[in-house]
Amino acid sequence: MLAAGCAVGLGNVWRFPFVTGGNGGAAFVLIYLFFLAALGFPLLTAELAIGRGSRRGIAAAMRKLSLGGGAARSRTWGAVGTVIFAGNALLMFYYTDIGGWLLDFTMSYAVMGAPPKLSELAADRAESLAFMLATVAAASAVCGAGLQKGVERFTKAMMLTLLALMGVLAVRALTLPGAAKGVEFYLKPDWSHLAAHPWKTVIAAMGQAFFTLSVGVGCMTVFGSYVGRGMSLVGESAWIVLIDTFVAFTAGLIIFPACATYGVAVNAGPGLIFEALPKVFAEMSGGRVWGTVFFFFLTLAAVTTVVAVFECLIGGLMEAFGWRRGWTAAAVGALVAAGSLPAVMCGGALEAEDFVFSQLWLPTGAMLISVFVSTRAGWGFEKFSAEASAGEGIRLPRAFGPLLRYFVPLMILILVIGAAVTS
Repeated sequence: MLAAGCAVGLGNVWRFPFVTGGNGGAAFVLIYLFFLAALGFPLLTAELAIGRGSRRGIAAAMRKLSLGGGAARSRTWGAVGTVIFAGNALLMFYYTDIGGWLLDFTMSYAVMGAPPKLSELAADRAESLAFMLATVAAASAVCGAGLQKGVERFTKAMMLTLLALMGVLAVRALTLPGAAKGVEFYLKPDWSHLAAHPWKTVIAAMGQAFFTLSVGVGCMTVFGSYVGRGMSLVGESAWIVLIDTFVAFTAGLIIFPACATYGVAVNAGPGLIFEALPKVFAEMSGGRVWGTVFFFFLTLAAVTTVVAVFECLIGGLMEAFGWRRGWTAAAVGALVAAGSLPAVMCGGALEAEDFVFSQLWLPTGAMLISVFVSTRAGWGFEKFSAEASAGEGIRLPRAFGPLLRYFVPLMILILVIGAAVTS
């Protein structure tokens, strides 16, 4: 649940619906599922195995597991791991701002019956700062309470609440008068959009599959280091992918029937959640209640990711410097709060940070992790395979060797080039 909480976030419930809506619906979903299996699943397994095989975070793990190649190679991979690890901080420097907006939307619906306009909220620096700090403080407090008493207990409760809320919202959306039309768009493939925009659609599907599991910054490595050897990591990865996919898929079942019923354009882009859906709730019977529940659900999705990434940062710093958990949680909170100020105070900073993280840092980190586990220049596929397959359950297929060595890096390279060309 903790690893799934890291994977499940705004990429599932904010990004997936608007990317699906802008790329033709069901045909896009099928391509996305292919790349989720071919890209996301092997990379997730790789990160978990690196963690369990070393009992370390990403930087120390790469340094330890590559030691057989000599001290120079070990230091090099340790430096690579440190750079990959730093991406977690960059993510939090703008993700906590979005989490604060969602918290503000939830409270506005509950108290006033309608949310503020996103453009007005982003321009209100003081209000954005207050809700960002509240998000950071909550994550620091949960992580400071400890792994089992704080992080695991909180994440399990939040994930179960999230899944329950999604079920309630999906049932409500599917019983709306125009639900059938929205479901048809979402689940019945129409290949005309793909035929008209093949490159854009495939790149979008590949990018969504790649980013949804939070692989490429070593966060899953920390959670892998907590896992016992009783169960195969292939099976653990499969469960995380299934939960992540369920959340994204159910988000579509909530949003597309509602949009079809109330005439909201599904290709509204990133504003689909923040700008288009409030119009739906304004027209819906009991819209104030459903709006509050929906944005509370979004807030939970964001906060579970924030807590999980905070835990990754805390674990890495405790390992590197030997600090106590409470002090480390406070230090991470202070670091993230300070690093988030540009995204709150400076127009365009959030978008720039998101581009650097999603288009450069994340794919580069994933490519390096793929090389590390699949070649003798790093850990090597045989050792990686043995670790991933240890315990009861599914063994790692040998096909993962060439998949990680050739296919995954090639697809990441295509993704980076394609994103640059189509942006």
